[in-house]
Order: sequence, then C-alpha cells, then structure tokens
Amino acid sequence: MLTCLSQAQVKLETKTLLFSVNEKGFLTSLFDKTNQKEYLLPGQSAPLLQLRVNGKFILPVKMEGNARPMIQLHFAEMDLTAKIKVENKQDYLTFELIDVTKNGNIDLVLWGPYPTTIRESIGETVGVVHNENFGIGIQALNLKTLGGYPTNEDDMDPSYDIFKSGNIVDMKPEDKMSFRGQTAKLTEKGSVLQAYCRNRNTDRVIPVWEHDKYLVPAYKKDGGIKGTKIALFGTSSSTLLTAIGKIELKENLPHPVIDGEWGKQSAAATSSYLIMNFGEKNIDTAISICKKAGLHYLYHGGPFETWGHFKLQQNEFPANWASLKQFVQKAGKEDIKVGVHTLSNFITTNDPYVTPVPDKRLAKVGYSVIESAIDEKVTQIVIRSPDFFNQMKNNSLRSVVIGNEIIRYRIVSATAPWTLVDCIRGSFGTKATAHHRGDSIAKLMDQGYKVFLADDALQEEMAVTLANLFNETGLRQISFDGLEGCWASGMGQYARQKFVKTWYDHLQPELKGKVINDASNPGHYFWHIFTRMNWGEPWYAGFRESQTQYRLKNQEYFQRNLMPHMLGWFSMNKQTSLEDLEWLLARAAGFDAGFGLSTGTQVIRDHGMGETVLATIKEWETARLSGAFTETQKKGLRDITREFHLEKAGNNSWNLVPVDHAIFKYEKKITQPGEPVATSFEYKNPYKDQPLQFIIKLQSAKPNGNAKWDNATIEINNYAAIQIPGTITEQQLIVCNGKSINLLNSQWQLISDIPLTGPIPVIGNGSNTIRLEGTVEGDQSPVVHMEVRTMGEGEVVGK
Repeated sequence: MLTCLSQAQVKLETKTLLFSVNEKGFLTSLFDKTNQKEYLLPGQSAPLLQLRVNGKFILPVKMEGNARPMIQLHFAEMDLTAKIKVENKQDYLTFELIDVTKNGNIDLVLWGPYPTTIRESIGETVGVVHNENFGIGIQALNLKTLGGYPTNEDDMDPSYDIFKSGNIVDMKPEDKMSFRGQTAKLTEKGSVLQAYCRNRNTDRVIPVWEHDKYLVPAYKKDGGIKGTKIALFGTSSSTLLTAIGKIELKENLPHPVIDGEWGKQSAAATSSYLIMNFGEKNIDTAISICKKAGLHYLYHGGPFETWGHFKLQQNEFPANWASLKQFVQKAGKEDIKVGVHTLSNFITTNDPYVTPVPDKRLAKVGYSVIESAIDEKVTQIVIRSPDFFNQMKNNSLRSVVIGNEIIRYRIVSATAPWTLVDCIRGSFGTKATAHHRGDSIAKLMDQGYKVFLADDALQEEMAVTLANLFNETGLRQISFDGLEGCWASGMGQYARQKFVKTWYDHLQPELKGKVINDASNPGHYFWHIFTRMNWGEPWYAGFRESQTQYRLKNQEYFQRNLMPHMLGWFSMNKQTSLEDLEWLLARAAGFDAGFGLSTGTQVIRDHGMGETVLATIKEWETARLSGAFTETQKKGLRDITREFHLEKAGNNSWNLVPVDHAIFKYEKKITQPGEPVATSFEYKNPYKDQPLQFIIKLQSAKPNGNAKWDNATIEINNYAAIQIPGTITEQQLIVCNGKSINLLNSQWQLISDIPLTGPIPVIGNGSNTIRLEGTVEGDQSPVVHMEVRTMGEGEVVGK
C-alpha cells in the first residue's frame, strides 16, 4: 500500500511495517503495525539517501514524486538530483538508485543511516536489529552495495567494541560487546541500519592494509553508483530469518540449500567434520574412521602443493585432481562427503603465477621507474620515488617486479638517490636480466604467510579455478580461509564478496545446493552464500582451554546474526582424554553447534581408547542432529563448568548423566624423619553413594621430567585404602572406573591391571576425605594430579 500524505510526502506499508518519508527526503516513521509501536529514533537525522562529494556528505533538501514507482531527491549543493525507483513487495520495500545527475563527481552514496530505538539484539553482519517482539532489517541487493558505513576508504569492514551502557565511564565488563561489521550498529540510544556504494571510476592512492600509500586501480565494470539497491523490512522477531529467505528468492540473491532445505535453517549446516590428511595410502582408513565417528564430512586440512593453480600434493594425489575425484567417489559410496581447506586467493611462491614468469596480474602496491640501466648482476637499484617501496609493515617478501624478473631487497635508502639495497636478483625462480633506464618497477603486495596476492582480474580467475576443482571432483565442503587476501585489490569487502560470488556462480547447478562453505571473515552480502562461520583454533592448549571464551563469544555472534552455530576446530592427539572429548560434545549439544575435529589416522590407531572415542562422538552427534535434547537440557549443557556423560539407552534414546569432578594436587614434600608423607583433601559429592572413580597423572613442571611416585596409597574417609604397588613414573596414568584400576601410558594404552586387596572404596553423598600418601621424587617440581569424578542420576534424551 502507498499513501500520499501531501504533494511530496509518502508512506509505504508492507504487511507489518509502515515506512514514511517526508517532503525533504527524510524518514519520519518505522512503525510496527502489529504491535502499534514506533521504532524510528526521534531527534536523529534519517535521510533516505545521502551523497558524498569530494569527501563531504550532502543531505537532500527536497523530495518529489509519490513513489509510483519513482521519487527524486534534490541536493542543493552542486545542484544534484537522485532518481530512486521504489517498489513495495508487500513483505518488504526495495529502493534502487536509477540515476544521479553529474554522478561522475560523486564519491559514493549512502543509504541511511536509519536510526531505530532497538538495541536488544544487533545483527551487525546480516543487517537486522530486533527486540523480543519486532525486528527491522536492511539487505543489500547486489554485490556493489556494501553493508555498513564507509569508515575506511579501502572498504575494509571494521571489527570494533561497543559498550552497551552507552557510558564508558560506568561500563561493566559484561557490557562490552565485540562486533564484526556495521550493517547494523549499536548506538548510545538505539541502533542504525546502513549500506553504501562507492564510485570506482578513477584510480586512487589511499591507505590499504597497513600501507599508508596504495594504488587502487579504477574499476568500471559494475556501472558505479547507478543500480545500487537495498531492501528494507520489518517483521516479528520470530520470522526474521523467514523474511530474509523470501527476499533472497524474490530478488535473485544466492539461496543455497542442503538436501532441499535452505542452508540457514538446515540442521545439516552444523554438521561436524573430521579434519584429517588423507591420500592414496590411507584414504580407506580415513573413511573408516569418519564412519565410526558417525560423521559425514571428511576434510583435508592442507591438500595443496601450490595456491593459485591449486595443484594437489604429488605424494598424496599422484594424478592431481583426478586422484581427488577418485577419493571423493570412494567416500561417497560410504555416505561421506569430502572437503578441502585453502587460503582463498593467496599465491604460493612456487605457483606458475609466480615462477618462472610472474603473472602481470599479481597485486601491486604501486609503481616507480628505475633511474639507470642495470645488468643482471646489479644489487643496488636506484628508483625515482620510494613512496610505495619503503612501507615495511605487511611486507614479508620485500619483492618488486621489473618486466619478468622478481627482485627482493633488504631496505630502501633513507635519502635520495632512493635505492633498493642488497637486492637478490631472479628471485623465486624468475630469470635475472638487464633492464633499461625508465623501465617500470612495481612493488608486489604480499602477506605474512610468505605468499603473493592477486589483483581483481587474477582473483576472479582463481575463484573460477576453485569452482572448476569442485565441478571436476565433486568436493562438498570448503573453508575460504585467508579471504583478507582479497583486500590486495584495494576494494575491501567488495573484493572479498566478489571472490566468493564468482566461485559460487561457476559451480555446477547441482552442486550449489550441496557444498557447505565457511570463511575466515564474514560479510553482509556474503551472508547469503556462506553456510556458516566456524572460528576457534586448537593449537594453543587443550580442548577446554584453547580460545574457550572466544568460542563462547562466537555463539553470541551467531545468534544475533541468524546463523547456524559452530564451535571451531579442536585438535585430538594421543593424550586427549575421553573426559575432555565429552566436555566438547556436551557444549556442541548445548549450543546445537558443530565442530571440526583435527586428528590423524596414526593418532586414532595409537590412542588406547581410540575406538571408544569414535563411538562416543557418534552417539553425541547422532543425538544432537536428531533434535533429542530439550531446551532445558541444552541450557545445562552450555555451562562450561559442568560435565556430562551420554549413554545409549535404546533406539533414538540416550541417558544423559551429570558428572561432578574435582582436581587435587599432591606435591613433593620434605618431612621430618618418621613423619607420614601424605596430604588430605575434602571432596563434596553432590550425588548418591557410589564406588570411587578417578584419574591420576604424575607430571613435572617441565616436559620430560624424571618424576616418580613410590608406595602410593589412596585412602577414603580414613578407613578404606587402595595400595598401588611399585613405582608410578612421569606421564603414566592410574585410572579407576569404579570397577577396576588400571595403569596406562600417556596414550591411554593399558600397561597393566592393578590388583585389588578389597572392593573399590565408596564415595558417600556429601563430604569425603581423600588422603594421598607416598614419596614423590624428581626434578622440576613433580605433582600428582588426581581428578575425582562422581555420576548423578541420568535423564532420558530423545524418544
């Protein structure tokens, strides 16, 4: 519905939102029709569209037309007029910039910002804000329309912290929120929705990626600011995701499905996966391990010998892509999908784009010329200007290109004549040759992984190559790690989204609804393409410690951005405990989040509980993906301080058992002659009386210590004792499961059974005294770690 309020004042009504614009081209209402509530923040400027000319924003002063289907905004400064096509799609409104007079002089156009009173949930990436009742959103309807605000001239979408209190002086730690992007942004009194489109019709020298001066070439293929287009919508909070799905379908945005269901609503979008290097010699073992774990995705963490042309490792894939296709087909017969990890548009120095003849489309920071002729042996090269060459941040390869030769240099001289000092000629397999005075020299852009990067044309070719890899082999999963490499074009999030969209557009139609993809950094338009984001690295500590708070913060991000949940990567080695694994699996069930488990065939083979580990993953993930857990159960499972154990109870049913645990430390002691070498601890068992269960490990402060524990005794409540004969040495484990006691090595492999002289002592409900006795010896401050575990009453999960 459209109503004329005056000669140039209009209101547009969808099924749920009333949207009004006054005679000057400013919003006057964002009205929730269902709940009869106004959400436009009063006292804030709210232009439908503003222009930036020569770095200065200018606002409209007059609107003409009744939006059937056009309106015109007039800007007094420079006498500019913008013609906007308006369409009411009943569920949402669209606004498209058809033309602007003198548009060649305009830097960019900005939709909004549109201020709202909502601050409860801010979906900074997806472009939605909502409270418990109602939400309002913005959607960019083409690639060149960027979600957010032009904070950076290179169009990098900033990450930032905001304090919800609006008052930094009075802020509390829990008020601090970290955001990735600003299509929707929290403000002191509410929030804003915003998008923009840049005019890229001329070359620019701007700051890019830690370079103060960077030459960004003109880009004219997209028609500039003409055609920038957005959708605005408002709906109940419970139907926000459905509303975006409708916009995707009606506006021809990417709308990938998984097995016929939209990816953003599919349980399969959170599928966990096994990260394992595989190849000709172990593909069968890898598939078998994946099946035993009940997982359906097998993911190679580093299959490529080169990035650029994406040549696979020769020893694992002797026939290159044909070998991978064979492995994909073999896995497919077992209902296993195969994926690969790559660094997007990073280009390794051994790739044909670099050697022996460098591609002309390698990304460049900028240019100069050489001031004198040089032969192939000269190592000091004088250039006319140092501007693009003496920027040493994010300059890991220190490489220039002249003709077909790549040259590395140590530094640029501090004064004229500007000289590249200590050059290495013919670097990366290129050929050292003579060059003439006045020849062009370009500083190559690189990245800290010791790789080169691509300009826009080359990155588009690489995206097509990646799509061809999927088309030819049938791959079904990818993580676009390193998408920041697209920043080398100087077009920031625009280039990043173009790379992924090019890949997506070149997939065979039957693959578009089957390939799961995620990435290292998100984006507004990219939201429509990616299946999920999956952040969290496992390399810094164990399951419970490696980036734990970061992973939990990510769940908040996923929730407010209407995205499937993931917990990131976890690394399983030969020392990983079943208890740590169940800690992870409980969190996955609680957040309904998948994860990547990085391990190896040898790890599983050598782990003393390898088969049990795989079976445990299968039960938890089967229960999670079947929707077995109630919301109340999930709430408890999200608490990282709590432990759980899951047991199969029948077909599609499980027993969820709460676990209490406490860790005690018994250290080396110096005592008086005859004094007992013992320490007592108090443990409060919240559950019923039960046989003692524990895990004991002897460990020094530094690796490879010589710790030992002689005459070990474990006494419970001053009456029942367990004697451990012999000597317990460094990294050995004593494990009691309530029925027996075993001595294991650090890989959970059985060394021997420990004989018992009586029954396993009982841990009673309430307070218990645990006394450890024996002589602890060794350098590096050896410590006995004892973890006591008790089990509560289980509750049924599933049918």
